[in-house]
Amino acid sequence: MPLPGDPARGLKRAVAPSSRSRTRVLDAETPPPRLSIIIPCLNEVARLPMLLNDLAPLRSAGHEIIVVDGGSRDGTLEQAAPGADRLLLSAPGRALQMNAGAATAGGDALWFLHADNRVPRRVAAEVLAALQAGHAWGRCGVRLSGDGTVLWAIAGMMNLRSCLTGIATGDQGIFLTRSAFDAVGGFPGIVLMEDVAISRALKRSVGRPACIRPRLVTSSRRWEQRGVWRTVLLMWRLRLAYWLGADPAELARRYR
Repeated sequence: MPLPGDPARGLKRAVAPSSRSRTRVLDAETPPPRLSIIIPCLNEVARLPMLLNDLAPLRSAGHEIIVVDGGSRDGTLEQAAPGADRLLLSAPGRALQMNAGAATAGGDALWFLHADNRVPRRVAAEVLAALQAGHAWGRCGVRLSGDGTVLWAIAGMMNLRSCLTGIATGDQGIFLTRSAFDAVGGFPGIVLMEDVAISRALKRSVGRPACIRPRLVTSSRRWEQRGVWRTVLLMWRLRLAYWLGADPAELARRYR
């Protein structure tokens, strides 16, 4: 049975199936897994509290929230304390921070979120439903927080691309079972493209991801600050360079 107050109760699944994904057929009464929700952050005092507020119902239902700070100087940790079960300090770098959180996690499954994500209640329900159905890993849909047709279209392309390729990005909220995470050795210790790298490893190890249709909201600040098309072109160039074997450290310098 679902955990008391669990948002998975009574909702139909909205998971895009894949004939190549490897899932287990579970009994209808199999309970949903306990999630460890891991949030790497750095100077996110303005945004992290909103995410933690979104996650409060999950925490009340028995799921675990772990915030891993990479050296914030703006009071992020103090603001995070009331809404998290564990606060960890780490060297900066998303891969390092996420692996540090996973090392202390007590859940059956891990869900990695960015500090500027917002999580509508339906998204959490479908993540739990996908895991309960036996999917080893997956990602959520995403929409950008800003207004305008262009940002809507960019988010749509991101979602379509990841479903077609089986490659997820970090702002799409990658979730996976503990055993799948351990099977690929966690996130590789690189400073950029760790999300692409773990997606490739998971595809080889456990199959294609479940694509959750309900959408996380992610901040559009980078697009708005740097220019929409300039940012899109930069991301395409960085991704292509990575696929061609470029050093992630050099790509990170260009990304900043």
